[in-house]
Amino acid sequence: MTKAEIINKLTTIVKPYVQNEEGFKNMSEKTDFINDLEINSANLVDIILDVEDEFNIEIDNDAMEKMLSVKATVAIIQEKINA
Repeated sequence: MTKAEIINKLTTIVKPYVQNEEGFKNMSEKTDFINDLEINSANLVDIILDVEDEFNIEIDNDAMEKMLSVKATVAIIQEKINA
């Protein structure tokens, strides 16, 4: 799966939780979920659960703590898919 495909799926997963629509319109690899999209920590857990379901992977606590930006999340998804 390509990075673009992962980002595309991630965008769909993240959209319902976004509080900052302007930040979402400009979402890129540098986007931070909390600071740029104003997603709260409870919703971040929901996003991680959705990512696990969508990509059929299991995310451990260490990886979960790093999934604060698009770039970090994509890297973890790729790592888990290729494991």
